[in-house]
Amino acid sequence: MAVLVETSLGTIVFDLYCEEKPRTCMNFIKLCKMKHFNFCLFHCVQKNLVAQSGDPSGTGRGGWSFFRYLYGEQAKFFDAEKKPKISHSRKGLISMVDNGAGQHGSQFFITLSDDLNYLDDKHTVFGYVAEGIDFIHKINEVYCDKDGRPFRNVRIHHTFVLDDPFVDIKRIDYPSSPALMNISALDTRLEEDEELDNTEELSPTRLEELKAEEEIKTHTQLLTLIGDLPNADVKPPNNVLFVCKLNPVTTSEDLEIIFSRFGEIKSCEVIRDKRTNASLQYAFIEFEKEADCEDAYFKMDKVVIDDRRIHVDFSQSVAREWQLYRKDKFVPGQHKIVPKHSESGDAKHHHPPRLSEGHTDKRKHIRQNSHSYEHKKKINSPKRRCSPPLLGEGYDLVISEESDSSSSSCSQRKSKKTHTGSLGAKQAGNACTTYV
Repeated sequence: MAVLVETSLGTIVFDLYCEEKPRTCMNFIKLCKMKHFNFCLFHCVQKNLVAQSGDPSGTGRGGWSFFRYLYGEQAKFFDAEKKPKISHSRKGLISMVDNGAGQHGSQFFITLSDDLNYLDDKHTVFGYVAEGIDFIHKINEVYCDKDGRPFRNVRIHHTFVLDDPFVDIKRIDYPSSPALMNISALDTRLEEDEELDNTEELSPTRLEELKAEEEIKTHTQLLTLIGDLPNADVKPPNNVLFVCKLNPVTTSEDLEIIFSRFGEIKSCEVIRDKRTNASLQYAFIEFEKEADCEDAYFKMDKVVIDDRRIHVDFSQSVAREWQLYRKDKFVPGQHKIVPKHSESGDAKHHHPPRLSEGHTDKRKHIRQNSHSYEHKKKINSPKRRCSPPLLGEGYDLVISEESDSSSSSCSQRKSKKTHTGSLGAKQAGNACTTYV
């Protein structure tokens, strides 16, 4: 007792009053099985009133009942079932269209508003919309001409009978789903998958702009797919300024003091090289309010700071948004760096001497040299001692916040080196001076 209807505006499910209106419901269900409603238009839509369909010709003057297949043209219409009376009291009700003589064929309508009781005398309610109420809101908002015909066609694509309480008549051959028709050749109005071609009225400049916009959309989607952007709709913040052409001596504190007169600043950073810490001569300034950011943009462009005429523009960087995205989600192509741990007892790796307990977390290694037995022989050889060693050769440099521990460690190493050098000099018969 239910029928699923696929339309160009969505899918809806009709529940039918088969017990109250058996003849009308049988007519509708069997017509659905005959694929009578496939490709039918909603040829008349009256806002906040009704949406009418069921005519294969799309004119509102056609259609016939299922009984025509049984008894011929004399049964093209059948008499309306007036009792029991079901009122058009709410939207979403399904009712048969009267042909003017108290009879029905195949045309039906869906109510788009409540309290349409004045339709009770002519039309017969036989069901209601059980699912897909969004369809009613969508079709109620379509644009129509003065006759109620939508400018963009709204069609029934397919009907599926979910439950049929009526016995099928054996002499009727119910067809399979018909092949897809070229409905655009039958009607000059726009279909659901068609768009107006307005390019003929546009100037060449506007056409180039539209083409560029489409290319930007395509590139944005591509960058999103390969993981260079968190999503296609990401946009740079409106409260961040980009400042370039700075003097290398200009610092973040200097810029913050200069730009703070326009409003409160959340952050100000001169970008520097990670290795040398030298200024890259550009910066980002984030304001608390967008209005302050706009004010600074208009007043600070081409201003001289530290003998350099700077350039100010709105930031186009989404680096901060990308970093926030990476914290929450895994980014394609991103790999975690897992530190390698040396095996215990490996003679090839010599770690620098440990500091006392409590200071190991503060230590930072700058360079670590490992010397094998053969390398030590070269250092102590007479030929090697004849030339002054390089400054710092043979030492491990360790930086620590504890100056006493660092000084003690370096002194012990220096004493050890001096002893080794002196011993080598004595063995060579004081042939040359040893530098330590």
